[in-house]
Amino acid sequence: MNKVMEAIKKRRSVRSYKSKTVPKDIIEAILEAGNEAPSAMNSQPWRFVVVEDKEAKKKLLRAALPNAKKILDSITESDPVRHEMITRRLKEMPDPVYYSAPVIIFVIGSGRYAYHSCPLACENMMLAAYSLGLGSCWVGFGSMVNEDNDAKKLLDLKDDEIIFGPILIGYPDKHPERPAKKDPSVKWI
Repeated sequence: MNKVMEAIKKRRSVRSYKSKTVPKDIIEAILEAGNEAPSAMNSQPWRFVVVEDKEAKKKLLRAALPNAKKILDSITESDPVRHEMITRRLKEMPDPVYYSAPVIIFVIGSGRYAYHSCPLACENMMLAAYSLGLGSCWVGFGSMVNEDNDAKKLLDLKDDEIIFGPILIGYPDKHPERPAKKDPSVKWI
């Protein structure tokens, strides 16, 4: 199997990391992979914020948790299985949003092409991380910090910018098993 297809098939969302520091040159290689992503009209509407500082991570966690709990409350009846899983994480884990990852990379975009382009940068970075022996995870709850002034200041978040992903990066403590995948819905014409 070629290496790109192997990375696509074997990359997993890692939610358990060793406390080992990720060298700066490896983080820079991951950022470069994100920057090499295709973008609509070559707009490259992204910027990246790398968070390694423990106090900054605590601020971001405090900013994300209230919004995570709001989402959780909204799925109490509609998705009780997911509600129970997330409730357990919130109670049992010291960091149920960023999973104590050594590195959090915020992908922040603006402009009309950001919705089409920034997710491509996120995926490139996660595949690059896997290829470099690291784990990664895109965390939706982690992006829900834009109502907190401290978090906005920390990320230099402007009113017209959107967080497309905090991508967690680190050395996996556990590598998850492959989840069951549905067959794709495909129409051939």
